[in-house]
Amino acid sequence: MKITNKINLITTAWLLCVLMLFNVVVFVSFIKITVNMEEDALLQKANDIITEIHTGHPGDLAETLKDFLTIHSYIRVVNPDGKILAEVTNDKEISGQIRPKYTSEQETGRILIGTDTGEKQVIYVRVPIKMSGHLRGTLDFGEALMGLEMRKDILLWILGVCTVLSAILSLLGGRWLSGLIMRPISNMIKTMEDIEQSGVPKKIVIQNRTRDELEQMASTFNRMIERLSENMEKQEQFISDASHELKTPITVIKSYASLLRRRGVQNIEMSTEAIEAIYSEANRIQKMTEMFLNIATSEKETTLDVTKVDLISLCKEIQKQLKNAYKREIHLHYNEEHIFIQADELKLKQIVIILLDNAIKYSKDQIDLYLKRDEQRATIVVKDYGIGIPEQDLQRIFERFYRVDKARSRETGGTGLGLAIAKNIMKMHRGEIKIISKEEKGTEVELQFPL
Repeated sequence: MKITNKINLITTAWLLCVLMLFNVVVFVSFIKITVNMEEDALLQKANDIITEIHTGHPGDLAETLKDFLTIHSYIRVVNPDGKILAEVTNDKEISGQIRPKYTSEQETGRILIGTDTGEKQVIYVRVPIKMSGHLRGTLDFGEALMGLEMRKDILLWILGVCTVLSAILSLLGGRWLSGLIMRPISNMIKTMEDIEQSGVPKKIVIQNRTRDELEQMASTFNRMIERLSENMEKQEQFISDASHELKTPITVIKSYASLLRRRGVQNIEMSTEAIEAIYSEANRIQKMTEMFLNIATSEKETTLDVTKVDLISLCKEIQKQLKNAYKREIHLHYNEEHIFIQADELKLKQIVIILLDNAIKYSKDQIDLYLKRDEQRATIVVKDYGIGIPEQDLQRIFERFYRVDKARSRETGGTGLGLAIAKNIMKMHRGEIKIISKEEKGTEVELQFPL
């Protein structure tokens, strides 16, 4: 079943239930109010009759009662023995079926009797008659509620018609409302089907700004499509850049291998050059492949092996390793004995090595490594005094394969992936990486970790 039909049926069924409950309350309230009004009016007449009896002559009792007789009613006076002292009526069916009763307390009631013309609702009141502080009898006054049945039928007819009209209007309104609700959802479904068939991401066209959850859903879908498009573009760019980066060393290896096939290995100088070139480019491919695996792993991982890490001890270890490997001076600066943070030690070591490796590649002077801490964060600063980065390139240095000087990067073995990996690792640690650089003056990279 379509959701529009479900909305129609559910809203209509709910409305009908509410209307039925409302109709019952209205009908019961109407009957109760009408009967109470009739009882009050009849009671007032009974009190008027008793007042008239007190002021009139006992012998004229029947005549006194006749003056208060209404259509389809009876009036009788009953003595304490239950006998009728006086009675007048213009409807013997009513008076004949309602037996006289003496009572010392005021009574009101309603009774349904059967007659030759059908059933009748009869309302009655019984009021004690007191004279000189003593009970002398009971005034029994009753009359048929001739208009009540007709009013009941009219009310039922009105309520029935209103219920039917409400159901029809509810169906029409539910159809309009479901169409209004389903329009953006239908557009989204159509857009998804188009994306499924064509394979090309596209956004939902939002025609009317309704400022509601439906517009929010469509906007969220559009943002998701936008991010998917961006990721697809980045993926295509990654494949293109990776292919381009691998193409050059593969071409060099193939060229030197072809040269060796054609000319053999008799020429020692040429053979040595070819072997060295093949070895160098193979190492470059291996290093690039490792970088590909690193960046793929860092983006795929969502959890960290978080432990308590001492930044000073970690940086001392890295300083010693790189100093021995590259024979370069790396000066470590810190003012505290220990600086502890919660981090993944292996990834933290990886990011520091990436920054120091870049500093070693693009500078010839000493390298400074600063460690500091305040109340909110711990900071690692790697500072070199090398060639620096042009201002127009600072916004793009975290992009994959982006290199400021491609020729020099190729000479130093750069792939343009190190800073992209570093940024992703910092994002996983909820930290920040900032770079300040000036050409020919050096570069300063700052890592900030929340405590």
